[in-house]
Amino acid sequence: MNPLASLVAEARVIVCCGSGGVGKTTTAAVLGREAARAGRRAVVVTIDPARRLADALGLPGGLTGEPQQLPVDGAPGELWATMLDTPAMFERVVRRHAESPEQADRVVANPFFGNVAGALGGTQEYMASEALYELHADPRFDLVVVDTPPSRHALDFLEAPGVLTRFLTHPLFKMMMLPTRTGLRVVGVATQPLLKAVGRVVGSDVLADTVAFFQAFAGMEQGFRTRAEEVAGLLRDDGTRFVLVASPQPDAVAEAAWFADQLSARGFTVAATVVNRLQPTFGLAADASVPTSVDGPAGAAWRNLAELLARAQAERAALAPLSGDGRPPLVEVPRLAGDVHGPDTLDALAVAMFGR
Repeated sequence: MNPLASLVAEARVIVCCGSGGVGKTTTAAVLGREAARAGRRAVVVTIDPARRLADALGLPGGLTGEPQQLPVDGAPGELWATMLDTPAMFERVVRRHAESPEQADRVVANPFFGNVAGALGGTQEYMASEALYELHADPRFDLVVVDTPPSRHALDFLEAPGVLTRFLTHPLFKMMMLPTRTGLRVVGVATQPLLKAVGRVVGSDVLADTVAFFQAFAGMEQGFRTRAEEVAGLLRDDGTRFVLVASPQPDAVAEAAWFADQLSARGFTVAATVVNRLQPTFGLAADASVPTSVDGPAGAAWRNLAELLARAQAERAALAPLSGDGRPPLVEVPRLAGDVHGPDTLDALAVAMFGR
């Protein structure tokens, strides 16, 4: 059975990983459409704020943080798509774990909240894992397909739940949670040597906002820690599968092989590797011999075919680091005549990816 066919029929979560520009978003879109054709209720979520998923799905209006249903002709299932809205996701998480609406309002109103939600390193990755968990628990869907950022950031996404758990138990976090009798007073906080040093660098007002944010956070840390552990469990669940996406260029192959090793070292298993934009062989073997000494237009056509076959052979030879013992099955996807925009080109890719 085609490895991707069994994947879209059985998995609860599919995480698409790979370096930038290899067709990861397109692959996620095809998997979602094929899952709908298999009768699943699939949602594709992209962590990348660029418009690639919307373009691939043919959505001129773009995606939002709320899932929207898309038509798939003749499909017994459903296809939905959404994108990560980090600030909105963070606010939902805060309100979920707050002990009261007033506590949630204090956290969200704090100036530091905007910095955390919009720019602090690691926040997007953790909120992406929260979005995955939220969609997985949504009764509307029985499959979540995740389009991750480029591979090195995808590792941040996979590690984000553990990073948050470690932060919530870190001595610095506990220091910032120290209660004060009369509320936050910067002069009192500044007596802590480490925070005093931080205040000299970032300014006392910024430090005050930061400490006030964490003190307003009091009581929610257990909820965050419990959810982080649940998200980490979901990523390692038997129903979660990883698909590695690559292209035949040497640097992309090397990156994909490195990422496969990183996943293996962390205990994740890659179900299949999709290699996009391979040179077609036009029904011939890549090393087929063709007559190149013929004169005239026919000879020029044969020589052009020979060049294309040589390129196809070189590209397949470059895939050696992704094949062999211990490597997941390869799914070869030929280069299309044009860019992928809309359902028709996604269906053309699906023919190659699923062998139909």
